[in-house]
Amino acid sequence: MDLVLLCVFLPLVTVAWGQYGDYYYGPYNYGDNDEWANVYRQGFNFQCPHGQVIVAIRSVFSKKEGSDRLWNYACMPAAQSLGEPTECWWEEINRAGTEWYQTCSNNGLVAGFQSQYFPSVLDREWQFYCCRYSRRCPYSCWLTTEYPGHYGEDMDMMMYTYDHYIRGATTTFSAVDR
Repeated sequence: MDLVLLCVFLPLVTVAWGQYGDYYYGPYNYGDNDEWANVYRQGFNFQCPHGQVIVAIRSVFSKKEGSDRLWNYACMPAAQSLGEPTECWWEEINRAGTEWYQTCSNNGLVAGFQSQYFPSVLDREWQFYCCRYSRRCPYSCWLTTEYPGHYGEDMDMMMYTYDHYIRGATTTFSAVDR
């Protein structure tokens, strides 16, 4: 009887284990800690390879370095259920020294960032690189609020499950805190 149960359940476990690999990613490889996308107070351009999207963001803050941050990103291929990317584009620039909220237009997913630092306001302007896929991305979007909780905190945000994507971001700006 035990052998029969094993023969029945072993294929199910194999299928479930194979599906598990599609829905969870382990810790992301950002590379060495020295491999940041930028240097303090400098601009940068980061784009995922074609067909991949941003799935993890790490950032460290330094008041001493002009209240600026170092940024690092990790990319993963988009789910096959989304199909192939049909078009990619740069969104409008979010100006430095202002509060802003932006999501990729046309149902796009974030596949890169471009940023320039402005010492006059101790802030960065941002531009998102967005890609749209041949099949529509499901809409169950919500805005995370815990990354980072305070302007000076470091952050390490990861999409732990497949079919969760970064579609945009928001910021606050304080002329007092810069």
